[in-house]
Amino acid sequence: MAAHSHQHERLPSDRRALTVALVLIAGLAVAEVATGILAHSLALLADAGHLVSDVAALGFALVAAAMAARPARGRWTFGFRRLEILAAQANGLMLGLVGIWIVYSAVRRLVSPPDVSGGIVLVVALAGIGVNLAATFVLSRANRKSLNVRGAFLHVATDLAAFVGTAIAGGVVLATGWDRADPVASLLVAGLMFWAACSLLRDSTVIFLEAAPREIDPADVGRAIVSVPQVVEAHDLHVWTVTSGFQAVSAHVLVDPGADCHAVRRTIESVLSERFDLEHTTLQVDHARPAVVQLGAVERRHVE
Repeated sequence: MAAHSHQHERLPSDRRALTVALVLIAGLAVAEVATGILAHSLALLADAGHLVSDVAALGFALVAAAMAARPARGRWTFGFRRLEILAAQANGLMLGLVGIWIVYSAVRRLVSPPDVSGGIVLVVALAGIGVNLAATFVLSRANRKSLNVRGAFLHVATDLAAFVGTAIAGGVVLATGWDRADPVASLLVAGLMFWAACSLLRDSTVIFLEAAPREIDPADVGRAIVSVPQVVEAHDLHVWTVTSGFQAVSAHVLVDPGADCHAVRRTIESVLSERFDLEHTTLQVDHARPAVVQLGAVERRHVE
């Protein structure tokens, strides 16, 4: 049960980090929308659009983290822990959609660039770098093994990189008058969004499809089970992730006819915990038919 208590310990600190980041980003978003309109800067409006999506993403992540802390009850036998994964997937989709809008707008402005106030763009971008550095630092101290927190962190981290690009674009416009630097910077922002979106969508989809965690090979788990003394066979093996930091395993295990099923099960659980950090185990342990094991008739094995 150690894995479960550890997860509940991280949730309050995750919520605190998400709350601080939400307040910082919301304040910056309001300021940037106003200055982006005033400066006629797509780069600033692109960042502002991303910031608005960040506010929504951080809010969703905060709600998901709060719901994940609620205990299991009734039909919700795992509680609401997977809401964190749903929030991460929603964040990935949001990043992708905002990125598409930015690409569309940037292409239009590359064809017909408006006048851009480079000085305003530069000042706001520098302010944005400061705020995003603070928010990124706060989220970096939370548990980024949580896909929910990682989704929020990627939102804010891509904003930080985007503000750096925007500051450079503002400097170029101010120094040279080349207005196309602004939409070029916006395209770089979109590229970062697409990269972050793909990462979040890939990892959250893998969890929803209940694939084995990347760091655990089910074949290795099966071999570890059958290496336990008196185990004859292991089949119907499943390894999956319920939510970030909560891996589970189930299997049907056959043991020697005279073996103590409960003792073997406890040994298997200890092996899985030590070797794979698998704490949530559901093992059905039965005696094998005598004909299966007599005279070593069948090799001890893990059946895929």
